Amino acid sequence: MHSFGYRANALLTFAVTILAFMCTLASFSDNFNSPTPTAQVKVLNINWFQKQPNGNDEVSMTLNISADLQTLFTWNTKQVFVFVAAEYETPKNSLNQISLWDGIIPSKEHAKFWIHTSNKYRFIDQGSNLRGKEFNLTMHWHVMPKTGKMFADKIVMPGYRLPEEYR
Repeated sequence: MHSFGYRANALLTFAVTILAFMCTLASFSDNFNSPTPTAQVKVLNINWFQKQPNGNDEVSMTLNISADLQTLFTWNTKQVFVFVAAEYETPKNSLNQISLWDGIIPSKEHAKFWIHTSNKYRFIDQGSNLRGKEFNLTMHWHVMPKTGKMFADKIVMPGYRLPEEYR
């Protein structure tokens, strides 16, 4: 006859195996979701554009951020981290990214939003590279599942330009 410890070990091993199998199926099911999120970011105003005493350029902007990220949510989605970044090139770096705003979307009900805000984080370039600079605003998101691999994507919105002169 088997002892209590042996039976408990067999039952626990079986339960953990079934749990691992269910987590694998849950993670695999996310591959069948093809999300189609939409986003739009508008620069309403350049509040100030100045050269700091240390020589760096700094910009403050007022933004309208609207997005519909509901298609990113499945039954396996825990939350979505989203942020808007300004992206531009300089002679020193082929890609400069500066986060302007971010947020955590906890559920599908909160995934369709419209925000009127100034940049949450400082838009500073190390040097005097921002005058007349073209830049893209990019909305990035990272989907954090309950189980399985995290994935990320973005929408790039090109065609923005900073003023030629400081204000």
